[in-house]
Amino acid sequence: MLPYYIMAFNSNKSEYSVQTTRTSLTSILKSYQPTEREKAKNAVINRVRFEMPKQKGLLHAVKEAEESQNYAAMDEFVAFLTENSLHDHEFLNIFQDALSLCNQLTPKYTPLVEALLALSWNKRSTEVVKAYSEFCINILVAHNNYLSFAVRKLISLWIPNEPNKDTSLNNEISNELEVIHQLLEKILNAIPMAFDAILDAIESLFPYYKRSSYISYIHNLLKLLEYKPIFTEYIIQLLMEKLAILDVNAPRQEIEDLESDDDNEESEGGEIYNEVIPRHEKAKKEDQSMNHPIAQTLDISMSAVFNFLKKRSSSESSEKETLNDSLKFLQILIKAFDAVILPIHNTHHVQFLLFYYCSLKQTLSQVFLASLWNKVTNPNCPALIRQASVGYLSSFLARSAFIHINIIKLYLKEMCDWCQQYIKGSQLSRSNVALKSNLVFYSVCQAVFYIIAFRSRDLTVDKKSILFLQSLQLTALVTSIYNPLRVCLPAVATAFAGVTRAYQLAYCHAILERNARRKLATIYANDTATPEEILDTFFPFDPYLLKVSGQRISSIYLQYQASDAEECSSHSLTPESINISDRKRGHSEMLDDHDIDDFLPDDKRQNLIGTKINQSRDLS
Repeated sequence: MLPYYIMAFNSNKSEYSVQTTRTSLTSILKSYQPTEREKAKNAVINRVRFEMPKQKGLLHAVKEAEESQNYAAMDEFVAFLTENSLHDHEFLNIFQDALSLCNQLTPKYTPLVEALLALSWNKRSTEVVKAYSEFCINILVAHNNYLSFAVRKLISLWIPNEPNKDTSLNNEISNELEVIHQLLEKILNAIPMAFDAILDAIESLFPYYKRSSYISYIHNLLKLLEYKPIFTEYIIQLLMEKLAILDVNAPRQEIEDLESDDDNEESEGGEIYNEVIPRHEKAKKEDQSMNHPIAQTLDISMSAVFNFLKKRSSSESSEKETLNDSLKFLQILIKAFDAVILPIHNTHHVQFLLFYYCSLKQTLSQVFLASLWNKVTNPNCPALIRQASVGYLSSFLARSAFIHINIIKLYLKEMCDWCQQYIKGSQLSRSNVALKSNLVFYSVCQAVFYIIAFRSRDLTVDKKSILFLQSLQLTALVTSIYNPLRVCLPAVATAFAGVTRAYQLAYCHAILERNARRKLATIYANDTATPEEILDTFFPFDPYLLKVSGQRISSIYLQYQASDAEECSSHSLTPESINISDRKRGHSEMLDDHDIDDFLPDDKRQNLIGTKINQSRDLS
């Protein structure tokens, strides 16, 4: 293979040098990946380079254009800027000349100004950074038509040129990015209209969710909020939208499958792993990143936002001022939540931003719960939004370890009273008991059943608490013409029935038995069963699966613990028992003989047992 030659011009000695290298290429058709091509371009140091003579520099180009309307010199200078890598002293000379010409660089010099603003500057010396910043500020103040281009160039520097494989959490902003934020702050202080230009640039330049620069971009957005809180409302909503995209592209089932596969590999290693791998390596293995790549990006991004929320709430100002600021910020979070998260079905992690922030102060939780309840009771809201609000309300009350029991009792009372009023209103006229016609009512009923079953240990701790549960008139609710247990998730209905039976609050097993019997008695002429009416519900604060950011959640999150009355039951409210397959009850809920309510008279109890035996014979 013949050697090829690279000719380089040495600007210091004004002479040419020849460098000979021998390549290992086996074909002229060798293909390069885009990243390899960029590295190859950056690696080329010696190349033909012509230094612009001083008498034909920037000042000469502008003078020619002004006096003779000759733009050839300007075009040559623009080509020189775009095709050559400037040394720091050259950079300083050019920008000192440009600073003196700011008032003359009208829109007809757009190619020249854009070439100057596009130069790489943030990785250079302090003098160069200062010179570029002064020129940028002065040219934008003098001619705001360059504002959009300049801002886009600054925001684009948040995105690294080379792919970054390191997705670990790093809250520190590098010096190269720090100078960019300092310049953005100066621009915003000098030019108020830069606000809209920055918003447009931030949204249009947001990286694709599968790129590694996604995390770096989020860090820079949060850095922007530290010195310019005026962007808070917009950026918080934008962050929720982008995190929701990550969330829906990392389904819970896929994360669990990948993590379980990893656990299986570790268990198969067994003793060999323990013998060969050192202890510190095993600790590192336990703290490894998520196996799901998108879940890993979501995990680090959520950690960054959690850290921002913690820092945001721990202000050094007085307690009253801090609370007022926290309430204002919570309103921004709720507004973004209503616009982005609430209409989306079955997100898994992004809603924990509000969960975590509300845990920082008890008052914040009450404001968030009041916002949800106002939507539930607002007849002008769409039914699906009201149903989703019920799901968030019930899951928040059930899973929050920081919520006081009196708050839970308050909302249980509110929900039960609302249901009783709904039932009384339906008694005045013949009502339709179909699921679609009463979606909100059935959702509120299931929320009551879910909270009582989930927090049964706290709600039955003493006699006073049991008296409170008795005052909710649960019997009237479950025995109403709507029969809400008919459409509830089986695990919720069974767990609720176990609690109410143990404390004589309501008698639900007979109703569950009757509902199951009616289902079995249904026969279709074409042998095709129509879908049964089951409330399609999800619990938004089910267990948090992300590892790094999950450390913020574990201490404030309540895991399900069955009550003493429920431990003997085969159903529970664990995530395994509440899944998609259980939402469509394809199996009978027939109970054993000992599950039939023992408070029934002997003759009725025998009738139920006899009916059950006959049905079993028919099935066989």
